[in-house]
Amino acid sequence: ELGVIISKLYHLSFLSAEHKVIIVGLDNAGKTTILYQFLMNEVVHTSPTIGSNVEEIVVKNTHFLMWDIGGQESLRSSWNTYYSNTEFIILVVDSIDRERLAITKEELYRMLAHEDLRKAAVLIFANKQDMKGCMTAAEISKYLTLSSIKDHPWHIQSCCALTGEGLCQGLEWMTSRIGVR
Repeated sequence: ELGVIISKLYHLSFLSAEHKVIIVGLDNAGKTTILYQFLMNEVVHTSPTIGSNVEEIVVKNTHFLMWDIGGQESLRSSWNTYYSNTEFIILVVDSIDRERLAITKEELYRMLAHEDLRKAAVLIFANKQDMKGCMTAAEISKYLTLSSIKDHPWHIQSCCALTGEGLCQGLEWMTSRIGVR
């Protein structure tokens, strides 16, 4: 009898469960802009994030708790304090910043090797696709050697945080992953 009650409660908590998401990437990639586009569908003027912003985003009854974490070099070493129970990593890439893509790659593989993120799925947003001379999602995918990632589900999505273009498709991929594992 108790087992039935517990399984029902478990089922309820699973349906309304919050899925933890961390939004990471180098400074000025567009992390905070993307978070507030998700929340309000409008562009918020942001300043560099020191620490983090956290918001609940609900998509088709799916609750995501999104942590937008500061990406300045001095803050990156504290990213791992946010990792426990993370289901999704959103990595935001500035598609114009060719010089620092190597650093992004380094940070990505450091995260993927972390014990606390072993079950996390990865959504890469190739942001700033509206800018002249930006790298395409395909170029970024190739540079980050995403095809070599076998132990984490991943998806790359080109987007423009300022217009919101591509963001819904990214969220749709995330909601499609829920309950797959």
